[in-house]
Amino acid sequence: MKTLKNKILLGAVALTSLSVATTSCSDDFLKEDSGHMPLDGLLETAEGAKAMAAGLYGNIRWHFGYEWAYGITLYGTDEFTNGADLTAEPWNTYDSRLNPLDCTTANGAANNNCPGVSALWDQMYYGISTSNLILSKADKITEEDDRNKAMGEAYFLRGYNYFRLFSQYGGVVLQTEPAEGIIQSYTRATEEETLNQVISDFENAYNMLPTSKWRGNGTWTRYTAAHFLAKALLYRQSERCASWNSKYAAETDLQRVVDLADEVIAACPLAADYNDLYANWTGVDCPNEGLSEILMAAEHNGDNNTGGRFGNRTYNYFNPQFSNFSAGYVQRGQYIGGMDFQRCRPTEYAYSIFDNVNDARMWKTFKTVYGMNNYVAPDKMLKGTVSDDKAPDLGDIGILFILNKKDDARFQDTLTYGSYGRGGVTHTFVHPETNKWVPNVFPVYLGGQYVLNTFGVSGDPATSNVFCGINKTDDGSRTGEKGDAHRDVIMERSGETYIVKAEAQVRMGKYGDAISTINQLRARGEWKEGEDREYYVDGSIAFTKNSTASATTPKKNKDKNGNILNNMDAYKVSFIQKNSYYLSTGIDTTTAKSNLQIASYTNLPAEDEAVLAAVGASGDKERMIHFLLNERTRELLGEWNRWEELSRTNTLVKRAKLFNPEAAANISEKHNLRPIPQKFIDTLQDKNGKNLPDSEKEKWQNPGY
Repeated sequence: MKTLKNKILLGAVALTSLSVATTSCSDDFLKEDSGHMPLDGLLETAEGAKAMAAGLYGNIRWHFGYEWAYGITLYGTDEFTNGADLTAEPWNTYDSRLNPLDCTTANGAANNNCPGVSALWDQMYYGISTSNLILSKADKITEEDDRNKAMGEAYFLRGYNYFRLFSQYGGVVLQTEPAEGIIQSYTRATEEETLNQVISDFENAYNMLPTSKWRGNGTWTRYTAAHFLAKALLYRQSERCASWNSKYAAETDLQRVVDLADEVIAACPLAADYNDLYANWTGVDCPNEGLSEILMAAEHNGDNNTGGRFGNRTYNYFNPQFSNFSAGYVQRGQYIGGMDFQRCRPTEYAYSIFDNVNDARMWKTFKTVYGMNNYVAPDKMLKGTVSDDKAPDLGDIGILFILNKKDDARFQDTLTYGSYGRGGVTHTFVHPETNKWVPNVFPVYLGGQYVLNTFGVSGDPATSNVFCGINKTDDGSRTGEKGDAHRDVIMERSGETYIVKAEAQVRMGKYGDAISTINQLRARGEWKEGEDREYYVDGSIAFTKNSTASATTPKKNKDKNGNILNNMDAYKVSFIQKNSYYLSTGIDTTTAKSNLQIASYTNLPAEDEAVLAAVGASGDKERMIHFLLNERTRELLGEWNRWEELSRTNTLVKRAKLFNPEAAANISEKHNLRPIPQKFIDTLQDKNGKNLPDSEKEKWQNPGY
């Protein structure tokens, strides 16, 4: 890894080193050379400038190393709330701890892993500073094609980082030239100026980047830039910019969005099966990471330079605490796919917004069945409630989530299927397909009441450790239970491009066209003729090719004879390739094609109409905006942009109050922006080098903080 030493300081952000790659385009550009060259020497060479451009990709991996990604993008929305683990709780509850100071135990955070408000600010400016250096030295690259590629990458990352800053903070400091020495006097740009800088940078990237993935998987291309340029132009015509966007012709911006989206959709077709994006992942650098649908991903592999502090830790975030509530029947481990950190608990809205009969995306998103990987004697676990012939064994269902609907009359405690509960709690549920008692069984609704959150530690929704999590980040290639994941993290894909296009059409009043666009995306979510609707697989399948599969032995996993299971044996009984589809829906077994097509924007699916009624949507435009937000959930649940999309459309407060009980009490309009980090404000000086008085500091802070 080449280390570049400089003295760049942006407020409180000191950039002391830059990581760059010096490999050729044919090599894996994640692997970094360990040599060293002084900054001044490196920047004066064509190879050095190109190497710095390759190193830009490392900046986006930061988001996924620890707690930052979910805290600032998923918490406090309609989709996710906190589970029993309260690490990033202030980002979800919007209480007084979410303030300009970083969240620490000293000011009330559960632990020091809580994301601080300065983290995103700092890291985005790191990438901006590096981009500025490359652009300033691009003339050293004499070959025009290479020069355009390097400049295109620099423009793209600068635009992306300013886009994130704008989305979270509003107007920010615009630094478009390399900073020399220590600078502490800045002017805060307006929201309009900041977003226009974003648009300009993405436009430049669009014109300079090639169409091919010339560095391999993960390369930013013309289509990556086109997708983000479309998003930025759509943002300019969105509700959060309503106080100033009238000077920009809406028809012009929105038609450009449609044109850019069409270009991306034509060049970057959808994966044939939604499973291919997240589940059918077979190991490090698997072929599915090169799917044409993927426009941007944080690249990871087995190289140590893609791990460490900024490695992929996303597998921790979406699992319930199964090893605790299962009473020993299901133990966690390297082989299970993810640790059960109980960070992100889906809301009732996140379950109910799917058509659970016809939308395959639901069953390819949620993990509803876990196998028993540790034997517990029947006399200890059954407590005399069912006969011995119904006692489960290794490989039988140990945890079962039933994703039923509110109007489902089949599930009423003690009737039809018996009673329900956690392991260690007497209940009588016997699975109708297996004729075996299930130690842990949790319906979403009993007798029309939402009850999934009542199965937590105390029944308190704020401390629930029982929920049906999503599978999009599971990784069976890890070499240890707590090791870094090696799979890429998808950040943007053309599946979203369809929704961006549809929203532009809605804002142009072309509602029928928007439905047609969304129907093209929904077609991928339909069950195909002959498809097994109970089949399930996730990223844990990579464990079958994991070199450590039989090399270590779990501490607790045993068979009925007391023999310890090795990792592969534990995996075989843990991972049941089956979901709870038929039990959840109550329909007869079928392999027929399903239909998700919407006939008219005036008659939307029942799941959507229920939400539209709850939010009080009136008029075609408002109804369609909320419908598209619902479609975003179905297509993109957990994919790192929900908070920003709700803030953009000025729906964050309303939807969080309605669908996130833990956020409802405190969220207010001020929370459409994040607080500017106090540690940055405190470093500011006037042009004479004097510290700003409190009255001037206050002008830098977003309203309400």
